[in-house]
Amino acid sequence: MKSKILALVTVCFLVSCTKSTKTNETTVVADTTGTATFKPADFEEQIVYNRAIEAVIWGMPAVNAELLHESLLKAKGDYNQIVYWSGLISSKNQTLTPNPDVIYINPLYDTRQGPVVLEIPAVEGVSSLTGSVDDGWQTAIEDIGPAGLDKGKGGRYLILPPNYKDIPPIGYIPLQSSTYTGFAILRSNLTDGSPNDIKRAVEYGKKVKIYPLSEADNPPATIFVDLINVDFSNTIPYSVHFFEVLNQFVQREPWLTRDLLMIDQLKSIGIEKGKTFQADARRQEILSAAIKDAHNWIDKKYEKIFTPPFYDGTNWALPASPDVVKAIMSNYLAPNLYPVDERAISYSMAYFSAKKLGTGQFYLMSIKDDNDQSFDGSKLYKLHLPAKVPVKLYWSFTAYDRETHALILGTKYSSRASTSPGLQKNADGSVDIYFGATAPAGKESNWVPTDSKRKFELLGRFYGPEKGFFDKTWKMGDVEEVK
Repeated sequence: MKSKILALVTVCFLVSCTKSTKTNETTVVADTTGTATFKPADFEEQIVYNRAIEAVIWGMPAVNAELLHESLLKAKGDYNQIVYWSGLISSKNQTLTPNPDVIYINPLYDTRQGPVVLEIPAVEGVSSLTGSVDDGWQTAIEDIGPAGLDKGKGGRYLILPPNYKDIPPIGYIPLQSSTYTGFAILRSNLTDGSPNDIKRAVEYGKKVKIYPLSEADNPPATIFVDLINVDFSNTIPYSVHFFEVLNQFVQREPWLTRDLLMIDQLKSIGIEKGKTFQADARRQEILSAAIKDAHNWIDKKYEKIFTPPFYDGTNWALPASPDVVKAIMSNYLAPNLYPVDERAISYSMAYFSAKKLGTGQFYLMSIKDDNDQSFDGSKLYKLHLPAKVPVKLYWSFTAYDRETHALILGTKYSSRASTSPGLQKNADGSVDIYFGATAPAGKESNWVPTDSKRKFELLGRFYGPEKGFFDKTWKMGDVEEVK
């Protein structure tokens, strides 16, 4: 880690001394690439700038998670309650790459007053949940539901605060959290997407309960906060607010051994446990420049995580490096592995992680067509899916805004799935999905709208993936532009 920091210090120092328009020794100026290049007044300012960049990279998953709670507070909710959507989400939901083809049931927990119980219902016919419980770093503690510890039988999960010493009571499934707060992302699965199917999934999802262990003998009614008609956003703020949110997290959560190096790094930019985060006008200039440059760096690195692809010769890839997947699944206990840089890239465009990725769900993302050109919302594209996609539950493909990684604003819907009503199949059982600002004639039911003025990206979801998916006896090709 130290070598990474020293290397970045060197790189940032060199960048700061080039491509700038000279005004004075204490200004933030823009270079010809659009990056907010920082020009320090002295070496102390250079150190603040460098360490602010490191703070952005290191703190990305924590800020990402903290924003979820911040948005909940604005919606008049809080911890130890459940955020849910009583229907399929629309672009009012501006979280990072959400799934518009399930019913979301998202409990947020706070164990500062003691362990918290999360009750999960057993599978009921076609009704099931897919999801995981994550700590505040968005590291999966365990998966739940049919692909998780309860194997579809349901149960009472007991989320324990950091350094909990008591013996958990019998009858609970204990989950040790490394942070006081965190969340579960639960998806109540659909079958055909009809109004009755959506109603069923909502009613089943609302059987989830959350309450303090101290009140387990007479649990209070769980509070559900319906966000179906609420503007709800937790896209990453590339501004000083990022550091304000990071400070909130640092003040509440314990230091993990793996992160002790960051104590002095954060102190030098004004974030210190037990103290108020303050930044005068000059410090805000420095932090603003640092996060803009960090954003630019992350975005360039983002394009590189699609190599190697999942299918040879295509642009489809899991939007997380093998090292990040390995680190998360081992709770960062794998020796000689702490992929902070690559972790930042993944959490700049998504939230949530699974303990055993590929058991309950798997993801493939693409940002380019078969000619290696970025997806342009003004053009029309086609994705051909061969018949018999190897999944137990469903598949879906969603279009997101390339810049924000959120649902494209103003579109009437954002995806097509095997559960989408009216989806057309070809004679051989294959399916063609279209993406563009205008639907091709006669293919409206298989079309996903885009914004003609913006670039977009695609995320494929495969829920209940089967052996044929991973051994690649079934394979999809790249998205092609329709001329």
